[in-house]
Amino acid sequence: MVNFGIVIIFGAIIISMAAGIYTYTQYQTNYTTSIAGETVTVGPVEYTITFEGTNEGNKENIPEDTYVMIGIVAKNISNKKTIISGGQFYIVDDKEQKHEAFFGEFSAKDLFLEELEPNKPIQRTTQFDIPFDEEIQYKIIIRPQKDQLTTDTAVICIRNC
Repeated sequence: MVNFGIVIIFGAIIISMAAGIYTYTQYQTNYTTSIAGETVTVGPVEYTITFEGTNEGNKENIPEDTYVMIGIVAKNISNKKTIISGGQFYIVDDKEQKHEAFFGEFSAKDLFLEELEPNKPIQRTTQFDIPFDEEIQYKIIIRPQKDQLTTDTAVICIRNC
């Protein structure tokens, strides 16, 4: 004869395990990888990232090392406005060290904080102050804004892929 107490305990364990697995999969980061020039989607925004080169800054902004500039084409593919910012972008070197974007006024295209209208692409740039080496592979990581409610993250190889 089956003891109903044991059945209830096993049922509760199975239900709690199923709920835990479901919750884990809902909040697991979805990584998308690509190379420079390809379109990648992070939440409601399609991005195309390109390597624009290096520079030594200007009169107002002189880097500790070298500025690495990327081009960003962003298009909101949802039907609601959303925001992107330079703080979503990181550059990663061959030692897997992340570096944040540097905010300076290099041109009218510099990305700081931008509201994206649905289906209206924009072109911007951002820079990273890093020790640059022509032989090293560099990747860009794009994370979503908090209000975009997504676990998508893109990793884009921009140099020596």
